[in-house]
Amino acid sequence: MKLVKYILFLVFFIFSNTFANNFDAWKNHFKKTALSNNISEETFDLVMKNVKFLPKVIEYDRFQPEFYEDTKTYVGKRTSKKKLEKGLYFFNQNKKLINTIEKEFNIEKELLLALMGIETNFGTYVGKMDIVSSLATLSFDKRRSEFFTKELLILLKLIDNKQIDYKTLYGSWAGAFGFFQFMPSTIKNYAFDYNKDNFLDLKNSEDAYASAANYLAKIGWKKNQPCFYKIELKENIPTKYLNVSAKKLNNKNKLKFFKKYINNYSDLNIDDENFNVAIVTPDKDIIPDAETLNPAYIVYDNYEIILKWNRSLRFALAVCTLKDKFKNEI
Repeated sequence: MKLVKYILFLVFFIFSNTFANNFDAWKNHFKKTALSNNISEETFDLVMKNVKFLPKVIEYDRFQPEFYEDTKTYVGKRTSKKKLEKGLYFFNQNKKLINTIEKEFNIEKELLLALMGIETNFGTYVGKMDIVSSLATLSFDKRRSEFFTKELLILLKLIDNKQIDYKTLYGSWAGAFGFFQFMPSTIKNYAFDYNKDNFLDLKNSEDAYASAANYLAKIGWKKNQPCFYKIELKENIPTKYLNVSAKKLNNKNKLKFFKKYINNYSDLNIDDENFNVAIVTPDKDIIPDAETLNPAYIVYDNYEIILKWNRSLRFALAVCTLKDKFKNEI
């Protein structure tokens, strides 16, 4: 497995270096696109003058942990005792703000803590990559060029409108920014100038927390409703009910419909059997030799809301797991 990863890395490295020579030509072409999208030439020249092609970004894009870590490993790393302790310390240091945001936006503080903890370890690791260069690299790359071109144009427009200080734009390899790792389109649609200083500063706890809560509220999170239950499936369940992709959950039905396929149903502490749910088996089709039916989870609408935040079955499981751990401690 390590040899395969090394060979793939080598291929991508060679590929990246080969095409990096065309990056300047791409940048010249992109400038025309930016100006045609009403971004001023002054802003473009100022922000893009030092932009570079970053081969490391291509490597990260191809080897995301969501694509190779099994669920137990992925969730365990992100919901550890150490993570919980650090989150409780952060909460106690920011209790007034966090409780106020929870009340104003009707989003549980435990959920906000879980997201911040998993995204940036409570603001201690927001990323060191030059976001503009990261987005430019991914726009130049063919795999998801259209998506990242749109994100880069949005970011340039936010800078042009003086909503964001371009000098602060260091974050993740994928172009996400701040304590909750917002992409430019998320900043544009949901970021909140909570402290009213005329900047969207998502490395400031006030703006960051309000923006995250606003985002979750707008995309439909329902306070105090379930997220998922871990289940033991019977062998007779048709495979069509097993979702292995985060892109779209298929074959949803009322929970009571799936009762006949779940061995541990009586242990699940179910309040309402009429909720629409889906079944996910996140390791199948990702992890070599993974079991078809294990691990398995029934997931609710709130789980799908987290998928809107990050299209990863494991990410959503980790967020909801850490949220529940915080709920038991706060």
